[in-house]
Amino acid sequence: MTTTTTPAARPLAPRPRGGVAQSLADSLVVARRNIIRLTRIPEMIVFGIVQPVMFVVLFSYVFGGSISVGGSLSASDYREFLMAGIFAQTVTFATAGAGAGIADDMHKGLIDRFRSLPMARGAVLTGRTLADLVQTTLTLVVLALVALLVGWRTHTNAAEVLAGFALLLLLGYAFSWIGALIGLSVRTPEAATSGGLIWLFPLTFVSNAFVPAENMPTFLRHVAEWNPFSATVQAARELFGNLPPGYVTPDAWPMQNAVLASVLWSVLIITVFRTLAVRKYRSASA
Repeated sequence: MTTTTTPAARPLAPRPRGGVAQSLADSLVVARRNIIRLTRIPEMIVFGIVQPVMFVVLFSYVFGGSISVGGSLSASDYREFLMAGIFAQTVTFATAGAGAGIADDMHKGLIDRFRSLPMARGAVLTGRTLADLVQTTLTLVVLALVALLVGWRTHTNAAEVLAGFALLLLLGYAFSWIGALIGLSVRTPEAATSGGLIWLFPLTFVSNAFVPAENMPTFLRHVAEWNPFSATVQAARELFGNLPPGYVTPDAWPMQNAVLASVLWSVLIITVFRTLAVRKYRSASA
């Protein structure tokens, strides 16, 4: 007599829970995990602050008085012109850290553990970018205090100043999604760091961050004026009241409508790169 055995039921992987509220809750859990991890590695915060502080001091005292803005060679005018560019550079350079962090989690298998949980697929990446936003905010606060010490001042009301910093953080958050996509696309944290920085240098220097765009050759001037980075820098300068006397705003639409252009560029970057990053995450976990 032969007996037939039925094959053991194959365990099913937990299905991710749906809903916007649930996705937000999952994202906040992941963000909390990354923030707690950050507090246990204080050197990450320290090194993230030291570099932009060095930029503030070096650019203020080495280039201050040597670069003309609005026809003025005043060191104080250049310092106020400069700070929005340094702020924007700082928040965008956090892209490399975001990419390296996600690549490190992938390398250590932590992402695979998250995939085994019944959680929203995009929550892992959203939580990571939110945690990076918290770190960027802390860095920006310290950097603003240092800028005040070297003579930077704002000349508008508190609401406009806060709006300027909000635009800077929105740009930083948008760029963190670029870092997330890079981190998912490479094999090691070192490659993610290199991939996150190599394109940022031309983006930030071919802009109005450190010198007026009108001083550039014609082709580079047009590139700089339509650079998303330049739009946020220009918007921050306007909201801080840091446009020097005699400065003439370029005719390009993003420069004439800098606040609106900054918001549109940041929202577009978030929409495109969040979609690509989540799709990359899902295809890797399929």
